[in-house]
Amino acid sequence: MAAKNAVSVAFNGINGASSRVSTLRTLRIASQLNPIQASGPRRLPQTPFRSSVRYASSNAEGDKVAKTGLYDLHASNGAKFVPFGGYQMPVQYGDLSINDSHKWTRENASLFDVGHMVQHYFSGPGAQAFLESITPASLSTVEPFNSGLSALLHRETGGIVDDTIITRLPDKFYVVTNAGCREKDLAYFTAELESWRSNSANPAVEWEVLENQGLVALQGPKAAAVLEKVLDKESAGKLKSLYFGQSMYAHVSTSEAEILVSRGGYTGEDGFEVSIPSYATEAVTQFILESGKDEVRLAGLGARDTLRLEAGMCLYGHDLNDDTTPVEAALSWIIGKDRRAKGGFHGDSVILKQLKKKSEGGGVTRRRVGFIVEGSPAREGADIVDQAGEVVGKITSGCPSPTLKKNIAMGYIKDGLHKSGTEVGIIVRNKKRNAVVTKMPFVPSKYYKAA
Repeated sequence: MAAKNAVSVAFNGINGASSRVSTLRTLRIASQLNPIQASGPRRLPQTPFRSSVRYASSNAEGDKVAKTGLYDLHASNGAKFVPFGGYQMPVQYGDLSINDSHKWTRENASLFDVGHMVQHYFSGPGAQAFLESITPASLSTVEPFNSGLSALLHRETGGIVDDTIITRLPDKFYVVTNAGCREKDLAYFTAELESWRSNSANPAVEWEVLENQGLVALQGPKAAAVLEKVLDKESAGKLKSLYFGQSMYAHVSTSEAEILVSRGGYTGEDGFEVSIPSYATEAVTQFILESGKDEVRLAGLGARDTLRLEAGMCLYGHDLNDDTTPVEAALSWIIGKDRRAKGGFHGDSVILKQLKKKSEGGGVTRRRVGFIVEGSPAREGADIVDQAGEVVGKITSGCPSPTLKKNIAMGYIKDGLHKSGTEVGIIVRNKKRNAVVTKMPFVPSKYYKAA
């Protein structure tokens, strides 16, 4: 998911390769993109369905892998599919290698299907207070049609249940969570709402999951120009004044459907995430592709993952999990200023202590950092060692960077060794490779922001 300096898959090479290597890449992606469900600090109850809380399981028929509303469109465009987050998702397309798709996104515009993500509405007089109790976000200071990255937190430990984007709309909050955490998140929201409602003093909260709602991400320097051609005249006129982290309701010129356009994304490029009613998802997506002609192409999970790693963004289940706090994950900036002063969110006693200086009894023992690695690329799980050969951390994501033509990685390292420029070793195939701690993002972000 996207944001400030927020969010790994590994590939065998930067440049084009034979079909055999391409197959190996696809298999590696499939295995790494299947989310790692770390065990949580506490067991979340499977609360029975309640009429005031509408949600469904990730798959309609047990363990059967589901399809997004754009599956047929992907198939007709030569997509190679992998199971991810309970869905058959395109990893790449026959007309472009993963590296070529990556490069296309950096230079033009790519359209990603992210309809597997879970979209929610929280409304009612207690919605803001409820969301502030389970996240460290300062929602009281967020204006309508503005959004930001946050995290769902475990009560006792402050560990990250999932990362999420929260948008304030005029009459409700729009929340997007990860597909791979669907069942865990639904159980979490159910349990937390049950606890909230058990206190009669708490104002009412209504929760709705937007099942089958479409969601696409249009990313790249030409994304705005492509989207302008698609929107009606009034909506297109508002696009230039829509900045990173802002949203608006809009209309496509060929449809009566109202869509929600949010400026942001997971690649580090300018772009938009567009939420579309299920009945119009395929038609709107096809219209974007036709309107963009030579400027926009479909892209899959393979390019999305190398792009997000270059942008320094986390992938839940790899770079974030139930046992990691926002402070350890270098996400302290998602904790609002007023929340630091007053607390009042899950895990606040742990997190606020971690924010303090070591001299005041605070700090953490490990931190998430980036690495440039010499020789072979470092993969998830590789040990990080200091100059004496002692293990001081683990790699959580790694790949050759198509943009930089260098091997990049992300991981957690012992506090004190986290400063940029620190030289370490990473064990790759039983051999120590030289690496240096590097600031993220690896590739400068190009978000469209106000001056």
